[in-house]
Amino acid sequence: MNILKRLLSGLVPVVLCAMTGMALAQSTSSDAADTDSDHPIELHRHHHHQHHGDHDDDVMRVGSDAHLPAGSRADSVVSIFGSAINEGEAAEVISIFGATRVSGPVTDDAVALFGSNYIDSKVDGDAMAIFGDLELGPHAEIGGDVSAVGGSLTRDPAAIVHGETHSGLNSHLNAHFEWLRTWARHCLFYGRPLALAPGLGWAWMLALSFLALYVLLALIFPIGITRGAQTFESEPGHSIIASVIGVLLSPIVIILLCVTVVGIAAIPFVLVALFCAGLFGKAVMLAWIGRRCLARREAGPASHPALAVLIGGAIVLVLYLIPVVGFLLYKLLGFLGFGVVVLTLLQLARARRAGAGEVTTAGSTAGASTVGAEAVPASEPVAATTAAGSTAGTAALPRAGFWIRMTALLIDVVLVGILLSILHHMANLELVVLAAYGAVMWKLRGATIGGIVFDLQVVRHDGREMDWATVIVRALGCFLSLAAAGIGFIWIAFDGGKQAWHDKIAGTVVVRTTKRISLV
Repeated sequence: MNILKRLLSGLVPVVLCAMTGMALAQSTSSDAADTDSDHPIELHRHHHHQHHGDHDDDVMRVGSDAHLPAGSRADSVVSIFGSAINEGEAAEVISIFGATRVSGPVTDDAVALFGSNYIDSKVDGDAMAIFGDLELGPHAEIGGDVSAVGGSLTRDPAAIVHGETHSGLNSHLNAHFEWLRTWARHCLFYGRPLALAPGLGWAWMLALSFLALYVLLALIFPIGITRGAQTFESEPGHSIIASVIGVLLSPIVIILLCVTVVGIAAIPFVLVALFCAGLFGKAVMLAWIGRRCLARREAGPASHPALAVLIGGAIVLVLYLIPVVGFLLYKLLGFLGFGVVVLTLLQLARARRAGAGEVTTAGSTAGASTVGAEAVPASEPVAATTAAGSTAGTAALPRAGFWIRMTALLIDVVLVGILLSILHHMANLELVVLAAYGAVMWKLRGATIGGIVFDLQVVRHDGREMDWATVIVRALGCFLSLAAAGIGFIWIAFDGGKQAWHDKIAGTVVVRTTKRISLV
């Protein structure tokens, strides 16, 4: 497969030459009247030979056919998003996302990548079609190997092959990759996600499906979408900074988890969280665009964020049709949306922490002012009253947010992973052991080790004491939260009561307590 290696290694300089040709073509003055207007990009490299006085050309084109007519010579005939046609004499003929047609002699290779390859002449090197059909005509003579990868091989009985014949994958795969060739020709080449061209119905269905998902997110989480859009409106600079920091830190966090080995179990949670943050962020940015169009509508159905997302999405779909701008807008919306989600979550966490501090200060002041004002009757059970008040008071403490709970969970995952790495025969039971460990710790200490580190405590929503039935139901509910692609855990970030799915099932909440919990 040396031909494949040469093709891949030569692809980068070919594309670079094509991009250079684009820049030169744009800067060329109007006096270049000999340029063929039917072919937007054409590169020629001349090599002068003193012994015959003739010259060989490298014919390279992007977005159109590279045609070498009969009686002409060329070192290379290369076309990207077009057909490479050789009727003269060339050293090599290559097409990418197009088709290769050879009816003149080739002293090296004839290759088609994501396209068909028809040869009806002598080729001293290899003949290959990658994800395309390869056909050898009656006058074909191949000095090297013949390979059809992901396509069919058709060979005329009179065709001669001196090397080996390879036909890999399934011949029916060629039809399955037609959608990719169509999208590459009409969208990728122009730097846009969508285009109005036949064969791109799947792309529009995909785009509309994602738009429907964003509208659904706005219907389920209207407050979160609105708050995110308001964050970007009020703090666009901080949103951009959060985007940069988030994008830079995400791979670092994943690498650190991989280095710790035991943290590998947490990587799926991190990836799911990043994916969901990206989806939610895109919905927020579409809502922001739609809000600009509905700025005067402050109340009524027209003010619902779902309508803003729908209008913003329709505008973005139209902008996706613009070359270059389409791809830039697609990446920009995802980049900014991720930063807005991160910034909004940080603001909510900071606001809750500040509110908890104000509540604690106010409670301490009120308690100090009433000391000695009223004594507890001696006949009442003081110990029982204190215990009941303590339990109810704990349930009323500030709720723990998403990030601090996930950090505490990560500590628990690492600790359990280290333990199971010592007990090799239990390595496949990490989730079961983690659930059992959580249930026991919730019952005995009210928190796991990770929760104790961050002063977290699991309590019942009704203020009653945690019992074994509650902790077992909560532990089993964690499997449901995890099985739904981790959405049950991510729900904490958007739920008004900061409850995960397993919290809602078991009737529990996780609070931030000011009283230090001991392990013993």
